[in-house]
Amino acid sequence: MESLKTEASKKEYEKYVKEVTPVHSLPANMLKAFIVGGLICVLGQFLLNMAQGQGLDKEKAAAWCSLILVLLSAVLTGLNIYPKLAKFAGAGALVPITGFANSVAAAAIEYQTEGEVFGKGAKIFSIAGPVILYGITSSWIIGLIYWILKICGVVG
Repeated sequence: MESLKTEASKKEYEKYVKEVTPVHSLPANMLKAFIVGGLICVLGQFLLNMAQGQGLDKEKAAAWCSLILVLLSAVLTGLNIYPKLAKFAGAGALVPITGFANSVAAAAIEYQTEGEVFGKGAKIFSIAGPVILYGITSSWIIGLIYWILKICGVVG
């Protein structure tokens, strides 16, 4: 008798979960991510071309492009526009540099009531810390591999 009740409650629960779980279309999500991510890249290319058109060399133009994209993302996060864009586009808005800026700015905004150091400061580094750590570690490993290959004469 007890197992029948358990089976019935499991079936009711599964039915409930199916009713409340949103259904997503993978092709539609991929298309939205592609379009929004592409538009972010087009904006980045536009900024890069504009900076080079003002006489900056490629490195300085790229630095200005990155800075402007990060600034735009942080401002749009503060205005609660970027989170809506990220919800719509998914990875298309979260993968580029703007997504990283959004995650750092969102943490600062969310924890501002905790204070400057233990709120904003701690949460910003809890988001940015792993990215910086793995970025430095992976670049060190790749540099080491390159150095070994250069010593062996595989690369020039």
